[in-house]
Formats: sequence, structure tokens, C-alpha cells
Amino acid sequence: MAFQKQLIRKVGRAVHEFDMIRAGDSIAVGVSGGKDSLALLGALQALQKRAPIPFDLQAFTIEQGKFVRPIEPLGEYMEQIGIHWTYYRDQASFDLIEEQPGHGCDACSRYRRRAVYDVAKQLGVNVIALGHTADDLCESLLRNALYTGKLGALPAVAQSRSGEFRLIRPLIYVSEEITSGYVQEQGVEITPCVCSFKTGTVRESLRTFLQATKQNNPHVMENLLAAMGRIDPSRLLDRRFIELESAIEDSDSLPNCASDLLQIQILETI
Repeated sequence: MAFQKQLIRKVGRAVHEFDMIRAGDSIAVGVSGGKDSLALLGALQALQKRAPIPFDLQAFTIEQGKFVRPIEPLGEYMEQIGIHWTYYRDQASFDLIEEQPGHGCDACSRYRRRAVYDVAKQLGVNVIALGHTADDLCESLLRNALYTGKLGALPAVAQSRSGEFRLIRPLIYVSEEITSGYVQEQGVEITPCVCSFKTGTVRESLRTFLQATKQNNPHVMENLLAAMGRIDPSRLLDRRFIELESAIEDSDSLPNCASDLLQIQILETI
């Protein structure tokens, strides 16, 4: 049960640090059928049993016509673990496949986001839990920097534009190595989406780059996560956060092998 312990500990840390779950929350977990969202559901279900505050938990799945195998086993699994599950067939997504068969990930994501809000409204929840992992945050950081010219990733907690829902990402400290190990450890059958097999995408290229970089620097993912939480605006180029007259060069700008070693030791405990 090693992966389960790591998963619950890291999800618990994220929930605590970012105040993700509050007393009386009604949470709907978006379950895609893949390893990450199923691991998220399992972790939240475990936390629900030991949390000092009460909150409700249920799950939903958006069908966009891209699952590689029948979805029925997922419903059977939800019944087995005692989770109320809502299956939502998004007709607009099926129409998109018919009308624009070559559509990209952005269009699919927009349709899914609209469907998620529709389902959440029907369920009467106030919190939507999403299964983005630490890997997703690192990829998002690089994608934004390299392709959009912005320094940002995925927020741990956000509010929907309408203000109706709080969006939380409890897996921000959890690697996909852990989610993969968890579903194997628990014997959970996944129902992948065809999109997970796409090649030639920006996401695939960034994932390949990160995996290759890890061969020489095993801590690359942990360091990127740490960097997102240790921002020094004075050393970036956004003039809104720079006091030009008081900006000085100091010893902190020089390489420090001792501090680098300390940083790695800290990250190893994450």
C-alpha cells in the first residue's frame, strides 16, 4: 500500500496548504476514467473518512465520444466503492466530432469545460475537483512560458467565472508515477481516452523533454514545483513588480552549491 500512503499524504498536504476543502462543501470529482482522476477520487474518499470537517463527495464523467473502451465498468466500480456517479453524454462534443473531425485539443477542452459546469449545476455542488497532477503543472508552466509568453501554470484553487463553483486541484504535489502505482496497487481498471494516445502534440513534446531531462536531473519536477512556490519578481522582467531604483545585484544572484544541495535535500522530503 506504499503508493496509497504517498497519494493520501500529498493530497492531504495540498488540501491543507491551499484550504481546498471547507466544512459543508459538496464536491463533485471529474472522473475521466484515467489513472489520475481515479486516484484523486480514492484519495478524497479516504480523507473524507478521517477529516475533522464534514463534506459530501460524488463523481461525474463527461462522455465526448473518445473513450477507447465501453464506459459501463466505470459505473460498476463507482457502485462498488459506494460513490454516487453521474454519466453525462455531451451531445455538443459528438456534433463537434461529426462537423470538425480534425479539431484540436483546445476545442475539445472548451466543450468539456462547458459540460462540466452544466453537470455541476445539475448536481447542486459548490466545488469541482480536477485531476491535474504535478506533471501537468510542470508541463503547463513550460507551455505558457514557451508558447504564450506568460509565466504561469494551473492554479491550485480557482473560482469559476460565474462565481458558482470553486475549482480545486488536490493532486498538485502528486506525480503520475504515484497515480499509476496507486491504480495498479488497488487493481483499478482504467478507461482511457483516445486523446491520451495522440502524438505530435505540444504536451507530448514537453513530456518527452521533461522525461529526458530527468535522466540527468532526477529532481527536475520537484525543482519546477518548488520554483512555482518561490518566486522572486525582482529578478524577472515584469515592471509592475520591480522597484527599479532599489534593484541591486547581490550574492544571492550567484551560484551557491551549498544552497543548491540544501534545496535538493528539502525537495527529497516532498
